[in-house]
Amino acid sequence: MPRFFRRFAEGRFDLDDERVRAGELSALVDEAAVAYDRARDRFVAVGYSNGANIAHAMWLLHPDSVAGVVLLHAQFVLAPEPLPRLAGRPAFLAAGESDPIVPVNEARRLADLLTSAGATVTAYWSRGGHALSRDDVTHARAWLNSSGFAS
Repeated sequence: MPRFFRRFAEGRFDLDDERVRAGELSALVDEAAVAYDRARDRFVAVGYSNGANIAHAMWLLHPDSVAGVVLLHAQFVLAPEPLPRLAGRPAFLAAGESDPIVPVNEARRLADLLTSAGATVTAYWSRGGHALSRDDVTHARAWLNSSGFAS
């Protein structure tokens, strides 16, 4: 399966490659902001699984790249030092308590990390596994609407 950044094995990521790819994604967002004449404070990165991993890496390493994130079944991958200041910026996480790929404790570690960086984190914990569910999408959509991003 194509990935956004290299990994050595299940759950073992090439953090150097992830940093490079996060920078490339941030540059792409810059280009899109100019091309579409949009303010970046209206951009939200949305990703599922590996896409959520690169989205939160981009946000942590390039905090001005997007205003917030929707992370669906994301895994704790890296904790930059120092943490960025995400004071009050919104994040939505959805994770499955029975996820065999991303154990729920990894998703909770990510939520805690984002909270430590100052983000306002909303989490939805389902009983499901790693598959993206209709409930995940419904909760994410409701969060986008309530956060003012879906206008």
